[in-house]
Amino acid sequence: MEQTLHESKILITREASQAKEFSKKVRELGGIPIEVPLLAISCKDTEASQHIFSKMGEFKWIFFTSANGVHCFFTLAKKYNMKQLQGQRLAAVGHKTDLALKKYGYQAEFIPTTYHAEAMAEEFLQQFPKAGKILLVRGNLSRDTLPVEFTKHNVPHVLLEVYETGYNYAMKDRLNKLLTEDLIDFITFTSPSTVEAFVKMVDTIPKKNYICIGTTTEQRATELGIQSITPPEEFTIEAMLETICNYIKKG
Repeated sequence: MEQTLHESKILITREASQAKEFSKKVRELGGIPIEVPLLAISCKDTEASQHIFSKMGEFKWIFFTSANGVHCFFTLAKKYNMKQLQGQRLAAVGHKTDLALKKYGYQAEFIPTTYHAEAMAEEFLQQFPKAGKILLVRGNLSRDTLPVEFTKHNVPHVLLEVYETGYNYAMKDRLNKLLTEDLIDFITFTSPSTVEAFVKMVDTIPKKNYICIGTTTEQRATELGIQSITPPEEFTIEAMLETICNYIKKG
């Protein structure tokens, strides 16, 4: 494999368990991954969760908007002795989320052609105008775009929060040290939450090259005052790294 990153130091801000694959790809391309996980993910269980699992048969579709959501959903399913789904059709935000489903023996029937929450809802409802009742699996910091769109189109739905995302303040000193000593060439964000955590932890927002995984993350970064943002053409880790490689080639 061509070494196209030329030992560039890439800051990976995503949650620790998800950073390994990203780091591996950086090393394969000749870069130096620097993992500073700014988020901490934990599964969440509530009385509402128990009630929803007891009524699972009411739902025709289950929407998964992250791999974390998939993992925590099936962790709860095991707790409540639900050995398998009850004929529900599955929707996944993207191929990474679908891959997480496959680890549990399932596969998404619907994956949007591009991830933008408004477009995802529109595309889904065009294909399935009579979808039936939807269970939307998500985390505590998830945006409300999908439920708003479902409400707008009178689609019955229930929200199930299965995990919590917290800011990993234990990384604050290390993050600021790396930035102060100019030890980072590119900063990557893979969700709006990673952007928010970064802004909360840095002493000042440095002038660096920022790579956001998609339009939603890019929009949040812009709102919070981050400049020099380069979005990839596709919303994947591979596309983010290709964007960095192209930037380096251009000098």
